[in-house]
Amino acid sequence: MTPQRYRRIRAVLDRRQPDLTLLLEGVHKPHNLSAIQRTCDAVGVLDLHAVAPARPYRAHRATASGSEKWTRVHRYQALQPAIDRLRRAGFQLWAANLSERSRDFRELDYRGPVAIVMGTEKFGVSAAACAAADGEIHIPMLGMVASLNVSVAAAVILYEAQRQREQAGLYDRPRLSPERYQALLFRWGYPRLAARYDALGLPYPELDEEGNVHTPIPEAVRRVRP
Repeated sequence: MTPQRYRRIRAVLDRRQPDLTLLLEGVHKPHNLSAIQRTCDAVGVLDLHAVAPARPYRAHRATASGSEKWTRVHRYQALQPAIDRLRRAGFQLWAANLSERSRDFRELDYRGPVAIVMGTEKFGVSAAACAAADGEIHIPMLGMVASLNVSVAAAVILYEAQRQREQAGLYDRPRLSPERYQALLFRWGYPRLAARYDALGLPYPELDEEGNVHTPIPEAVRRVRP
């Protein structure tokens, strides 16, 4: 890893927002998934949650433009485990759904732990997801069509979240735990070497101030085939 790449990775990690995420329910088209993942990376979202019981999560590599390396996708076969995981982590859940109780998405406070639940254009967010959410939001539409493409809607909402968080100074300091920060720094900087450590269940080595591996690499790691 060059010093320039090391500094670039650190600059990105410094702005990651561990308490902002999306929960996608049934979104399965690779083009949409990839576009959403690319937007998540652009606004600093580190984790993306996807419930896709019928089809596996599959991003379109060209559309994702490499963002699948920097935004981790957590996959679920059912909705409830995803909701339970986010609740345990302290997230509020807001469903993107037009209803009598939904609010303009710009009225929501995105500065705290928040997960936006989004469904497909055809079916929207399920009744179960809406019932489990803390509330509902919608994007005002002034034309003849009733909704935006799901990837476009995700981008609109996430950039409002970014705007609020920038004003609050949440991008001005690292917000990841030191342990996760260092793990991602090594994993992003040395992905093949990290895979070897993972295969053996060994902790990652320390990096020096220039991003070089500071401690000797165990012989067992050297023997693992890449």
